Amino acid sequence: MKRTTRGPCPQCDRGPKDDALAITHDERGIVSFCHRCGFTSADNTVPLRISPPRAIRADTPLDWSTKAESIWRKTQGLRGTLGETYLRHRGCLLPPRDSHLRFLPADDRHPPGLCAAVSDIRTGRPISLHFTRLAVDGRGKAGTDHDKMLLGGHRKRGGCIRLWPDEAATSGLALAEGIETALAAAHIHAPIWATVDAGNLANFPVLPGIETIVIYADHDKAGLRAATECASRWRDAGLEVRIRTPRTAGHDAADVVAA
Repeated sequence: MKRTTRGPCPQCDRGPKDDALAITHDERGIVSFCHRCGFTSADNTVPLRISPPRAIRADTPLDWSTKAESIWRKTQGLRGTLGETYLRHRGCLLPPRDSHLRFLPADDRHPPGLCAAVSDIRTGRPISLHFTRLAVDGRGKAGTDHDKMLLGGHRKRGGCIRLWPDEAATSGLALAEGIETALAAAHIHAPIWATVDAGNLANFPVLPGIETIVIYADHDKAGLRAATECASRWRDAGLEVRIRTPRTAGHDAADVVAA
């Protein structure tokens, strides 16, 4: 019978209450994986200092995983790929090479696409993956029912896609919900991050060292409300906030640039 417990990682151990290490027990033995540092072990030598064992609920979203890591290792830089073709066709600015947005080649089951690492807004640790399936010529999405999707079973809440690295956000940062919206707005403001959806934008926390944010809001009810909630939080902290919204309802910055 398979069961999973959590405990301290023997490599990056942060104390007895640390639970970064996931230990899976089944008939084959013990397989361990640390969601913080990536430590793995497939034998019985990992010290299990868990008292009592705490089973992971089936509905508890993961923060990264071996599956996420395996997919991410298959990705490559955007330049010279269908990912670059798609973004340029949408009027987007290509992010820097150390962006968390990359290209995922096609396999036997899936078309080619963009693959973005979703990371915790505060800590920067990876938590999930976001996919955009593309047409074979790269001039649009694939046209399936799941052209945009997140990796199942993984946490999205409190995450973002760092299209520019943390080091680029020295004093100012721009935000948008979607990848294309963010990279269209990047012609005007960079660095910029994508918050994945309106919920993450609404709850985007005040980050140390950032004095100004520019929010590129989607012109719909959820997008405007999310931008307002985020702006209020940053203004209450005494920081400068600007909101940019397309004039036409239902549009975002990517629509404006494409037009």
